[in-house]
Amino acid sequence: MTTLRPSRSQNASPRSSRRLALSAVLTLAMVGCGGPPNKDSPSPPASNTPVATATATVGTGTGTGTALAETRSTMTENLKVEVVGLNRVKGRHLIVQVRLSNTGTDKRLSWAGEMGDHTRPLGEIKWASGIGVLDAQARTWLLPYKPASSPCLCSAVDRDVPSRFIDPGQSITVYAVLPAPSGNPATTAVVTPVGPPMLNVPISDDAPAGNFPDPDAEPVTPLTRRLILPSESLDKSEETADDGKDLQVNLSADVLFAVDKATLTPKAKSVMARTAKLIDASPATAVTVAGHADSSGTDAINNPLSLRRAQAVQHALTALLTRNGVRFHTEGHGSHRPLYRNDTDEGKRRNRRVTVTFPKPQPTTQQPAPTTTTATTDLTGTTTADGQPITMNITGLRRLPAGLGLLTYTITNEGTSEAWFRDLHHAQDWEAYKYQAATNVRVTDVAARRQYLPGRLEVPTDDGVDLYCACTAVSGVRISTEKFAPGQAREFWNLFALPDTAGTLKVKIGPFRDLHIPIR
Repeated sequence: MTTLRPSRSQNASPRSSRRLALSAVLTLAMVGCGGPPNKDSPSPPASNTPVATATATVGTGTGTGTALAETRSTMTENLKVEVVGLNRVKGRHLIVQVRLSNTGTDKRLSWAGEMGDHTRPLGEIKWASGIGVLDAQARTWLLPYKPASSPCLCSAVDRDVPSRFIDPGQSITVYAVLPAPSGNPATTAVVTPVGPPMLNVPISDDAPAGNFPDPDAEPVTPLTRRLILPSESLDKSEETADDGKDLQVNLSADVLFAVDKATLTPKAKSVMARTAKLIDASPATAVTVAGHADSSGTDAINNPLSLRRAQAVQHALTALLTRNGVRFHTEGHGSHRPLYRNDTDEGKRRNRRVTVTFPKPQPTTQQPAPTTTTATTDLTGTTTADGQPITMNITGLRRLPAGLGLLTYTITNEGTSEAWFRDLHHAQDWEAYKYQAATNVRVTDVAARRQYLPGRLEVPTDDGVDLYCACTAVSGVRISTEKFAPGQAREFWNLFALPDTAGTLKVKIGPFRDLHIPIR
């Protein structure tokens, strides 16, 4: 059976530690690695003959387990990342083992800064705190537990691994202990800060081989990042944020109303009809309608005007719904809850809105449209940077569970001199993220006239929420990601929402030409 040990940062005597470890083993033995059920994930049946799916040495040794999935670091050439163990414990925890290999022949590679979660304080990057999984059903990014006594239940330099470097041709194996994804899935996507998510990694309910911290030995805090997937109509009449549970539909006040008025314009008719159709398709029994303004004007003007506008939208939606049993609640917030910065015209325009929030409609039962012959088989584009030819090649647009999609693509310096390619993070002026990332990417459903923007990870702070792109980061500790040596290629990625029935979407990446890409 697996040995689950208390965190090494606890002040426990060796004898006490042995008793705690034995207790953890006995607990696992009694529950057969199943444990009590939780509200999201039923316990798997107990296994009478536990067999580890991988044998790996936590520390400086090389993991000998067969790789379940692998990726390459975008930032550090020759750093290969492999999942060699993915085990559900007690039905509610997950132990992830990742092998890091230096495939080069002449340089030592630093692993600690790469594997650290860049949404945490920089002082914690020496930990393998960035190993996690994508819980598609719950629309969350699950990261290692955080105990009170240390940054995370994961491998750390100087504690589990004596060096932050990997010698040429050598490997180390690191681990992370985190919540299991909801719904008891057979597979999941393993995420790290270094490269694209590794998809469809099988989860074993057998005990893993190794000695790992027991998340039940002391109080721990689950660290989750809510994933928001935005999209917008091409006519700029509305934008939608989908967190997997609720839809937040932001209706443009500039389309709905004349300046300083609360009477719906003729242009509002089609916008109201589309929103009412979404509410009809949802299980909503309660809908919140909230009016908002930009920072122009005063509260004496903005607050009552935003409330009257919310009430006008509510009356229109009530008349358009085809089912009963839906209650509305209206609010007016004036300029006090901006979504974007008010220092640009586009940010102000998007802040002038009426937001309609309700439970997400059920997925359509229609099958995705078949890929047509109009989709190009040429998935490449070209541009220049610092006088060097730069090529882009799309390596995949994959449909994931729960309406998610993963876009992957490579950027290559085809020239003979070093070049900095900085066009991936040129986001529109109303977008704000904590760090620069590959946000200058759009996916469009041409037939539905709808554009999908990169996903956003919400990180709670003392002052509110920071937003990080669910895509390749190009700043912070990853500041050299956009620097390319001659002939060097790097793989980038973005998470998006994908329409249920589309088979082909238009993809626009930075300065490269539009491409029509089939969804796989």
